[in-house]
Amino acid sequence: MKGIVKTIIFQFAVFSVIACTPIEKQVQVKHDSAPENKVAPISVADEMTYANVNDVRVKHVDLTLTTDFKSKKLSGTAELQLVWLRESTTTIKLDTRDLTISDVRYWHKNAWLPGQFSLQDADPVKGAALVIELPVAADKVMVEYATSPKASGLQWLDKEQTAGKQHPFMYSQSQAIHARSWIPIQDTPAVRVTYSAKITTPSPLTAVMSATSNGKVGTAFEFSMPQPIPAYLIAIAVGELEYQAMSRQTGIWAEPSVLASAVAEFDDTQAMIDATEKLYGPYRWQQYDLLILPPAFPFGGMENPRLSFITPTVIAGDKSLVNLIAHELAHSWSGNLVTNATWNDLWLNEGFTSYVENRIMEEVFGEQRAVMEQWLSVAGLKRDLKALPAADTRLRIELKGRDPDDAFSDVPYVKGHMFLLYLEQAFGRDKFDPFIRYYFDKYAFQSISTDQFVKELNSQLLNKYPGIVSLETVNQWIDQPGLPESSPNPQSDAFVKVQQYQQAWLNRNLATAALKQVNWTVHEWLYFIEILPANLTMTQMRELDRQLGFTQSTNAEIQFAWFRYAISQDYVAVEPAVKTFLQSVGRKKFIVPLYQLLAESSTREYEWAKGIYAEARATYHPMAQSSIDPIFKQK
Repeated sequence: MKGIVKTIIFQFAVFSVIACTPIEKQVQVKHDSAPENKVAPISVADEMTYANVNDVRVKHVDLTLTTDFKSKKLSGTAELQLVWLRESTTTIKLDTRDLTISDVRYWHKNAWLPGQFSLQDADPVKGAALVIELPVAADKVMVEYATSPKASGLQWLDKEQTAGKQHPFMYSQSQAIHARSWIPIQDTPAVRVTYSAKITTPSPLTAVMSATSNGKVGTAFEFSMPQPIPAYLIAIAVGELEYQAMSRQTGIWAEPSVLASAVAEFDDTQAMIDATEKLYGPYRWQQYDLLILPPAFPFGGMENPRLSFITPTVIAGDKSLVNLIAHELAHSWSGNLVTNATWNDLWLNEGFTSYVENRIMEEVFGEQRAVMEQWLSVAGLKRDLKALPAADTRLRIELKGRDPDDAFSDVPYVKGHMFLLYLEQAFGRDKFDPFIRYYFDKYAFQSISTDQFVKELNSQLLNKYPGIVSLETVNQWIDQPGLPESSPNPQSDAFVKVQQYQQAWLNRNLATAALKQVNWTVHEWLYFIEILPANLTMTQMRELDRQLGFTQSTNAEIQFAWFRYAISQDYVAVEPAVKTFLQSVGRKKFIVPLYQLLAESSTREYEWAKGIYAEARATYHPMAQSSIDPIFKQK
C-alpha cells in the first residue's frame, strides 16, 4: 500500500535480542539498537490532524485492549507518555473517530487522577478532537475507551469470510488516518511513537501486531515496538493463526490452510532483504514477517513494520506476483524509516518504495523481469492520468480537506518511480545509489517534506554535478501535472516478441492453439492482454478464451486484466466469472475499476453490477465501500 520515508544520523549498537518470531520459537538475532525517540518542533503543517503537536507530543503509547467479536469492538485503555514543548499550555488535543470515551486520567504524584475532557463535534473526514484539559503538565494520560463496530480502521470478519471458516478474524488498516478510529492518538505521520500492548483475545485465537511479540502472559498477548513509528503503522490482527519460519529473520503468519502455499510462494524474502541491504544499508527492524490476510483485505499489502499485511491474491503458485512482497519490504527503508510528514507528500513513501521495489526485483530476479514490471506499471499510470483531475496527477498534491485516501492512485507510486528512475539514468547509478543511501541514513526514523528532499537533491546531486539535471526540471516533475517529456520509456525485448506473436495471430499467420504453446511469463501474458486491439470479433474473443483460459485463470492479475478488456468489448461470457471474482475478492485495485467499468458500460451492466455490489458490500472493507458507494449514487 500500498509506504513512506524518514531519516537521522545516529550511531548503531549491535546486540542480541529476542526476534519477532513465533511465540513458541523465539531466537536470538543481531540488530541495530532502537533509536532515541527525539522530540523536535514540526515545521510542516498537517491539515488532517487536530493534534497540537508543537505544544505537546506523544512519545510512547501503551495499549491494554480486549477483542470482543460479538460486539465487534476493541475496548480498554491507551496510556500516552507526553513531552511538553510549550510551558504556557497544559492542554492536549488528540485525534479520534467514532470512539466512545468513558474516562480520562492523568499521572501526578504517583497516582492516577481524574482529568477533564471533551469530545468535539465530528468532521466527516477528520473525526472528532478529544481535548484534555490538565491542571499540570502531566507525564502521562490514560484514556479509557471503546471502538465502534463501524470503525474505519478495523474489519471484523465472520468465520464464513475466512479461509478456515471455523473462527472469526479481525485486522486493522490504519493508513492513512484510520488509527484514530481505534486509538486516541496524534494521528499524523509527522509524529513518531514507540508502543507496547497487551491484547486479550478469545480462545483459541492469536493476536499479532507490528511489533516484537513478548509471548502470552496470562490471558493477554504482549508486544513492544522500540523503534518510533507514525500512528498509521500501528497494526493488529486476531484470528486462527499459525507461524512458520522461512529464514533467520523471516516467517509467515497465516490461517492453517493457507500457510504452506504462502511459505512456498514467498520463501525468497530473505534474499530480498539481503539484496536491499547491499544497495541501501542495514535492515533496522530486526524481524520481517508476513501476515496473510483473508481476501477482504482492501490492498495488496500494508507495510506495517516487522509484520507486513499481505493479500492472498498474490499467492499465484509460481512466484509471479512477489514484487508486492518486494514493495512492502522496500518500505522498511522508504516509508517506515523515512516517512512523508504529511499525506500531500505521499510520493515520498510510494514513489521511493516503487523504485526500491524494482531494484530489488532486478537484483533477485533479473533485469528483464524488472523492466517488464516497469512497463506494466507505466501502462496503469497512463490510464490513471486520463481519468484523474489534472491537479491530482502532480507528485505533490493538495488535499484541501479531502480524505487522504484520495491521494492513493498510480501517480505517487509510478510517476514517483519514474522520477527517480529519470534521476538514476541522468546521473548514473554510481552517483545516484550513494545519494539514496545517504538520504536513508541521514533521515532515518524521521518524517520529512518534499521541500526537504529537494534541498538534499539540490545539495548532493544537482550542485555537485552541474549541467545534468536542472532544478526547474525537478520542480516540473513534482509540481506539474502529467508525465514530463523527460520521463523514461521502459522497453523490453521480451515484449517485442510478444508483439510479433500477437501481430502474427491477428494476421492469421499463427493459430490460436500455437499461442498456447509459448513459454511466456505472467508479465508477458499481461502485456499481450494490455495491447489487444479494440476491434477483436466475438469469435476471436471466444477462441482466445477457449485456448488460453483467461477467464478461469488462477492468477488474479491475469483475470483482472482480461475482465477489464472483456467488459470493454461487451464479451458477456465473462460475467459469471466476474461476479464470482467480485464476491470473493476485496482488493480495491481490482474491484473498484471493475465496478466503475461496468457502471459506465450500459444500463444493463450498471444494474447488474449494482446488484452484485448490494450482495457483496457487507464483505468489503469500509475503505472499499467508501470508494464504490459513489459509483452507484451517480445515476
